[in-house]
Amino acid sequence: MSVYSVPSPSQAPHSAPLAPFDLVIFGGTGDLALRKLLPALFHRYVDGQIVAGTRLVGIARDERSDEDYRGKVRDALRSFAGEQAQQGEALDGFLALLHYRRLDLSSDAGWPEFASEFPDQERVRVFYLAVGPDLFGVVGDRLQSHGLVNPKTRVVVEKPLGKDGRSADTINDALARVFAETQIFRIDHYLGKETVQNLTALRFGNALFEPLWKAEHIDHVQITVAETVGVESRAPYYDKSGALRDMVQNHLLQLLCLVAMEPPSSLAADAIRDEKLKVLRALRPIENGNAAQMTVRGQYKAGAVEGRAVPGYAQELGAQSLTETFVALKAEVKNWRWAGVPFYLRTGKRLAERVSEIVVTFRQVPHSIFEDLTEQDPSSRLAPNKLVLRLQPDEGVKLWLMNKVPGPGGLRLRHVPLDMSFAAAFGGRQADAYERLLMDVVRGNPMLFMRRDEVDAAWKWIDPIRAAWAASADAARPYTAGSWGPSAAVALIERDGRTWHEDAG
Repeated sequence: MSVYSVPSPSQAPHSAPLAPFDLVIFGGTGDLALRKLLPALFHRYVDGQIVAGTRLVGIARDERSDEDYRGKVRDALRSFAGEQAQQGEALDGFLALLHYRRLDLSSDAGWPEFASEFPDQERVRVFYLAVGPDLFGVVGDRLQSHGLVNPKTRVVVEKPLGKDGRSADTINDALARVFAETQIFRIDHYLGKETVQNLTALRFGNALFEPLWKAEHIDHVQITVAETVGVESRAPYYDKSGALRDMVQNHLLQLLCLVAMEPPSSLAADAIRDEKLKVLRALRPIENGNAAQMTVRGQYKAGAVEGRAVPGYAQELGAQSLTETFVALKAEVKNWRWAGVPFYLRTGKRLAERVSEIVVTFRQVPHSIFEDLTEQDPSSRLAPNKLVLRLQPDEGVKLWLMNKVPGPGGLRLRHVPLDMSFAAAFGGRQADAYERLLMDVVRGNPMLFMRRDEVDAAWKWIDPIRAAWAASADAARPYTAGSWGPSAAVALIERDGRTWHEDAG
């Protein structure tokens, strides 16, 4: 049941071209660069936003020529950038912007020559650190010592930003020695997703939702980020991180903040980030005394996903491990707006379905006039209204309502969605999150990036959970690959008389 009928869907207007800029990717031959960053830049080039004169430079340790690098990127774009990357003219034009430089981050060799290639002090320079966080400070120091940092320089750093609050402070201190806070862009690609952006528009651009966006009308909120993939080749890295640090500390907490924050005074970056920070600081602590009741951690064992047998986590790692691949928890925001409203968060690998969504469940009607009808037809039982924001795989928004089933056979009710699919409503290719975020870095717009105090507040909430788990004798609960996680995660929400959302529409 679709409420959006667009007579002639068309793509959003192309963004205005940006002045030529320099963007340097440290880790330019890595998985992130080839799968995400360079395809995103290619699509911005095809859309006319990146113009001739722009320089895109990949940095790595191995020896190769510009042409070798362009060939490697060409293959990657044909694999990961879709149909547009098969067109010779657009592809050749983009590849002409690409350059490759070999640099050893542990020594000064090659740096003076590299620095001499950026003489224009009025040109925006973006340095994307697609390398391990232990190298962030090293790269920053090299950039500064070779005169590559000026007021128009921006640096982009990837998660995970540390493994706990203390290590995050060390990294942030190292970056702060070189860059002003306004120059540091801590990227979380979930914040660039179209549906996440649409949450702000839904809440603050419509009179319908904001008056209802509080404890008097909302029963609970669910945030799910589920993956069908395992850790596979990332197992050695993942084993040092786990789902709590890899996903909850950044992705899920940022989504919670956008749902729960107070209306900002404007769309100014710090106005929005100030409100997100208040949410993080208002979270009820989860620590030794309540972690067993408020959290569930799991680890997948062998099973079947999408019809094929898959190994367990320990098999992929090649060793036994206590690291969690699944987390479910119950969070509470201790303020007037959200008093008594639980936020249920869950994320995991090797789950039944690849889906990321936010589900806002409203309270039941205070009195039902349909009781006799329900006795005659149990399928007409009233279900609560739900607002479902789907981030992936098919971005869109659904508002679940009770409606009469058409026909003359008496009054029958069904729970059905008003459905807005971005692809159906607006047509064309939907831009990837990295496309938006990279262009925001060039513009110097930090709204969708985490400020240092947000990172600090997130770790202050996460660290006691990790400490409580470390102090507990309980291991991560096993769950079969292809399921929805350990049964304890179901019990976590069902103890409160609620269930995890399953989209039947």
